[in-house]
Amino acid sequence: MSKVELNNEVNQADEAGLEILPVAGRIGAEIRGVKLSSDLDAQTVAEIRQALLKHKVIFFRGQTHLDDAGQEALAQVFGDPVAHPTVPIKQGTEYVLELNSDHGGRADSWHTDVTFVDAYPQASILRAVVVPAAGGDTVWANTAAAYENLPAELKTLVDGLWAVHTNEYDYAAYRNKVSEESLRRHKEVFVSTLYETEHPLVRVHPETGERTLILGHFAKKIVGLSSADSAQLLSLLQGHVTRLENTVRWRWAAGDVVIWDNRATQHYAVNDYGDQHRVVRRVTVDGDIPVSIDGRQSVTRKKVTSASQAAAEGQDSQANSEQQAESA
Repeated sequence: MSKVELNNEVNQADEAGLEILPVAGRIGAEIRGVKLSSDLDAQTVAEIRQALLKHKVIFFRGQTHLDDAGQEALAQVFGDPVAHPTVPIKQGTEYVLELNSDHGGRADSWHTDVTFVDAYPQASILRAVVVPAAGGDTVWANTAAAYENLPAELKTLVDGLWAVHTNEYDYAAYRNKVSEESLRRHKEVFVSTLYETEHPLVRVHPETGERTLILGHFAKKIVGLSSADSAQLLSLLQGHVTRLENTVRWRWAAGDVVIWDNRATQHYAVNDYGDQHRVVRRVTVDGDIPVSIDGRQSVTRKKVTSASQAAAEGQDSQANSEQQAESA
């Protein structure tokens, strides 16, 4: 679908009754005139999807009628909900991931959700439950606009590059203060299964045909480059993604719902609210395996549970001991 077709369809959505108000120049729109539920008619769902493809992230105020079950049912309207691959779901739900600031739920680094697996989610639906009196905003960045505005020479460079993404990233490096408990939980829960997946730096969006950058904090290393060169190039490209021109910032109110195209965005939860309480709940919609410009698909290279990893380390330790004994 071309950009012109997207523009036309969103304009038709305006005429059909939804009020779609752009929030920033390159990303984000607020949609008014709809009560989100699993009972949305087909035309309304189609209009919301087209707005999502055009604006990358869409905001809905005042959806206080939604509870966990309603949020899960809403996700099914847009595809197949999928639970987080390592973090346990909220008790009593099938797919809900709760980010609760009282339990360390602060996603304050730039990322695209779950890129450490191959078919990472196509969309995320986030609902605000408890909101700080001040602070706690979320910022999104348009990775299609970031690619489109790269210098031609950089585009030529990145078009053929691939990167390893993993959930074994340096959790502490992205935060000023990290408790031992948070580090322990990260290792025991978030990395309970260790993933390493190779993605192209540039994927072709399966619905719009746009080229988008796959980066964020799960990107560990560019294939074929040294760690030092990888770090510098990843930092350079990440800087293009998060230029202010490519971003939109949302001030939450309880009951707000935000849906974003996870194939064309990154996001960052601003951790500026101190000890105030913040609770948001997320349901993700299953995605497809990214395809590079030359038609190759992403590949998962490693998937190891902590139990099997511990067993392997134990075997290695035993083998080392035996070798040392033989040497002695």
